[in-house]
Amino acid sequence: MTPGGQDLVEFVTGQRWFGSKTRDVVQASVVDRASFGGGDTELELLIVEIRFDTGTHDTYQLLRGDGLDVLSEPEAATALVRLIRSGTSLQGQEGTVELIPVPASFAGVPDDVTVTRQIGVEQSNSSVVLDDQLILKVFRRLEPGVNPELELLRFLTEHGFEHIPQLAGWYQYVGRPMESTLGILQQFVPDGLDGWELALDAVLDRTEWFLYELERLGEVTGELHTVLGSDSTDPSFAPEQTSAESLGLLTATVDEEIEAIFLDLPDDDPELEPLLGRGEEVRERLRLLTNLGGVGRVIRHHGDFHLGQALHTPRGWILIDFEGEPARSLPERRRKRSPLRDVAGMLRSFAYVASAAPMLRGVAPAPDWEERARESFLDGYRATVDPSLIPSGTAMDKLLQVFELEKAVYELRYELNNRPDWLPIPVAGIVRLLDAEVPV
Repeated sequence: MTPGGQDLVEFVTGQRWFGSKTRDVVQASVVDRASFGGGDTELELLIVEIRFDTGTHDTYQLLRGDGLDVLSEPEAATALVRLIRSGTSLQGQEGTVELIPVPASFAGVPDDVTVTRQIGVEQSNSSVVLDDQLILKVFRRLEPGVNPELELLRFLTEHGFEHIPQLAGWYQYVGRPMESTLGILQQFVPDGLDGWELALDAVLDRTEWFLYELERLGEVTGELHTVLGSDSTDPSFAPEQTSAESLGLLTATVDEEIEAIFLDLPDDDPELEPLLGRGEEVRERLRLLTNLGGVGRVIRHHGDFHLGQALHTPRGWILIDFEGEPARSLPERRRKRSPLRDVAGMLRSFAYVASAAPMLRGVAPAPDWEERARESFLDGYRATVDPSLIPSGTAMDKLLQVFELEKAVYELRYELNNRPDWLPIPVAGIVRLLDAEVPV
């Protein structure tokens, strides 16, 4: 089938990774294509523009063989990996696909790797594992500029940070429509256990062991931020002093999110009753918390940090998925922020474990489990992070509460739209922050 017109519209809008399912699509067209071989099959990489009734558009990447989108078929992924390894370029009609290797990461990897399996849980990308040694992540929705995951992985790999799957290569589009990262290739972690699942399983009878491991995770997180804030010669990564203006921008951004979500809260949901009429109280809490002295520095950070982004291995914790929150724009995800934003995300993850364990495992953790998890992680973090990056004393506690409030409001919107049964978790988090004393 030649892709185009209604066939293309129906295909793209029906994919899990299509991110605008509530919008009306009026047209789909291929704006560029580049051919590449995959054994006996001729393959094409397509840059596709999806136009909406509002006059705006999104851009997506497809891989075409005998049908539309064949990434799950071995020929496509292995052909892309082969091209990345060789550093080949593909010529399109409007631009060039550049494939760039990191040769050191291919040490011990045979030339003829094949697809082992496709990762099926992602919503915005597509990933395939090859021989349990490499993982290829294909970015579906494309934005102009360098994807934060490539940028951060390249920086961390070059600076010797060991707690990530090392970057093996990437491919990118350079042309008239846009310049954009198309995908990345990393070493695969075959023995990694998902931190979220591990936490749920450990609630029953391995609490002390897991709390010890959370302290190690705190140490790794502190090392991550220290490395990310270590190079003053790179403008994209050099740590910057915060200013009254940047703190005001943070406050305004969180304030807008609070106003938007509380304005539309349904008043007939009993799960939301503890928050009804308290929007101004939440905003007042924000204003009290941002009465800070020094707030440390702003740096590049993970951006979507929680237990599901950490793999537990015999060699220690490995951190993954550095794209940031997919719902935010690329410039937002690349913005330098306080590293405590990552810390707050992880702390909120512990709240989710404590609340979800009875639903998912039929076991309630001890009443003090969440508090002990927070303490263990923060002990490890404080022991390893460069102290110049974070505020000290009560200023750190205040700023953490700001970011926890931001995260809990984000969670509230997400659960309202996707998992109403989980609403009590962010509701309880917001109420706890409202009831807590403001550090002085």
